[in-house]
Amino acid sequence: MTDGGQSSQLAALEKVLLDETADPVDLPFSLLSSITGNFSEAQEIGRGGFGVVYRGVLPSGRTVAVKQLFERYDILDKNFESEVTCLAGVKHKNTVRFLGYCSETQQVLMPYDGKCVLADVRHRLLCFEYMPKGCLADYLSDASCRLQWTTRYQIIKGICEGVHYLHQQRIIHMDLKPQNVLLDDNMVPRIADFGLSRRLSGSKSRAITDHKLGTMGYMAPEFLISGEITFKTDIYSLGIIVMEILMGHKR
Repeated sequence: MTDGGQSSQLAALEKVLLDETADPVDLPFSLLSSITGNFSEAQEIGRGGFGVVYRGVLPSGRTVAVKQLFERYDILDKNFESEVTCLAGVKHKNTVRFLGYCSETQQVLMPYDGKCVLADVRHRLLCFEYMPKGCLADYLSDASCRLQWTTRYQIIKGICEGVHYLHQQRIIHMDLKPQNVLLDDNMVPRIADFGLSRRLSGSKSRAITDHKLGTMGYMAPEFLISGEITFKTDIYSLGIIVMEILMGHKR
């Protein structure tokens, strides 16, 4: 990408960051690599089962979060597209803001069986607003970070309102846990990581899946036993989170 092209893309990202009504933008891999220091370890701020999150610094000094998904071939393009579509439609004060995405496939020379061959390398990335206070899990695992009761109430209320909004949009998060609740400067919670989320179509109130993905300890019993997905799946996870916030530590 030319310097002029990257400058215009950076300007577009800055605009989305500053304008909460703006739609997410398609971002080139080269730009996301540049603002994260080529995805350096020094910029890493989180790691999960589906990818690594990096701090991205824009020329203005503003910060964003860039999630680079692992190159897994069981994550199909249609799954990535579904997640992007879902994220683009989620706009609420208690959900993390989705700023942009990248979906590129490059051909790279790689050694194979004693010779170099051209191989497809897929890049799938998501860009979000940066949450400076980290995730809720940090405050439940560190005794020195005990939360005041007013703050606990604020966090519980915010998570409940965020889940209520998602369910109004017919979205089941499917992976609610303290690691996926981020906190802004004012300790306002934002629900994040919609990689496992499901949107129920039409008047459907349930779905069945053979893929029982999620986090043990937060997964509803009926989902573990039969793969049944309902809005109650999230409510079970929410109840565990509320209990842990009230206790001040993880179970």
